[in-house]
Amino acid sequence: GLLRSDSIPEVGEDAAATISMAETLSEEERDELRKELAKVEEEIQTLSQVLAAKERHLAEIKRKLGINSLQELKQNITKSWQDVTSTTAYKRTSETLSQAGQKASAAFSSVGSVITKKFEDVRNSPTFKSFEEKVENFKSKVGGSKPAGGDFGEVLNSAANASATETIAEQTEEETH
Repeated sequence: GLLRSDSIPEVGEDAAATISMAETLSEEERDELRKELAKVEEEIQTLSQVLAAKERHLAEIKRKLGINSLQELKQNITKSWQDVTSTTAYKRTSETLSQAGQKASAAFSSVGSVITKKFEDVRNSPTFKSFEEKVENFKSKVGGSKPAGGDFGEVLNSAANASATETIAEQTEEETH
């Protein structure tokens, strides 16, 4: 009687199927099912009370040990992180990212080397040398006090200052005539 081979209707099945099943039960089977229902409800109530008592006992033990919610949360996070980091997927991903980082670093390093080499090539090119000589000649003609061959930045600054001085001198001469 208690274990029937009839299927129990699932959520969403036709109401008609449920009603027809209830109609096929004898009065004796219905009484037996009602008793079983009451028994299961009573067991659930008892288990709920036992669970509540166990939870109160657990809370009391934690209070005595000085364990609070924040500490529990920290422990749970630490444990979860350890669980994640021990997975094969995490280890593979970590290794892949590490290798990708190393490759990216090597690529940036080689790009930097290429750029440095290109700048050196430009500085050693005949065109740049010719330009540098012209700037130094201009500087010496303008009357730079330093001997030729100074730092390129200094040469450019001197040339800019000299041409500005030259422009002011020309303006002054024009005003006096």
